[in-house]
Amino acid sequence: MNYIKHLNGVYSQFSKDNRLNPSHISLYIALFQLWNYNRFPNEFHINREELMKFSKIGSKSTYHRCIKDLSHWKYILYSPSHNPFKGSRVKLFQFKTSDSQEMDLNYPISEQALVSNTNINKQNINFIKLEAIAKEKLILDFFKKEKYPELEAKKFFNHYQGIGWKVGGKSKITDWQATAKSWMLKAPEMNLSVRAQSRTNDPNALPLDHFQDNLHVNQNKRYDIP
Repeated sequence: MNYIKHLNGVYSQFSKDNRLNPSHISLYIALFQLWNYNRFPNEFHINREELMKFSKIGSKSTYHRCIKDLSHWKYILYSPSHNPFKGSRVKLFQFKTSDSQEMDLNYPISEQALVSNTNINKQNINFIKLEAIAKEKLILDFFKKEKYPELEAKKFFNHYQGIGWKVGGKSKITDWQATAKSWMLKAPEMNLSVRAQSRTNDPNALPLDHFQDNLHVNQNKRYDIP
């Protein structure tokens, strides 16, 4: 199992599938991680509470809708269980990258080579990187939809990626779209402050905070002038 090619293939498919929303993608990533932990079996049992925690989905109805959608759209094969003592089963189809970025939904997972334990840490690091790439793609698409510059989207992603997607460095962001819209509203203020600071050329000026209330007051006052 070449998980890099698989993730590249599935991300390519995500970008072309307009039916998907962030909850679908988050749930698929959580399923992939469990599949990875289980060393890519043909199918494996899942626990709803565990998956909701991993995918950050807080609503049971959203969870059931998304996992049924993923199964109906042939990203996975979902076999629900009505036995409270036995979890539902999931099978992930293989996606692979080719020159034409096509996917293969019918390739039997059981024929894939398993990943050795020595590569698990390396896989997890690369998985985090790929997850960040997917998140950045969502943000770029969102800013484009809102008709906002790509540069602002990258600033937004780099800022919150660097502080662990937390508000004020403390609480986790629960609605990144709302945070992004707030960023868009405050961006003109920030740009004006940057231009004002560049005019002062004050080497002792403090760095600007994107969310501070900048009044654009000239700090280099001359009290000898009326």
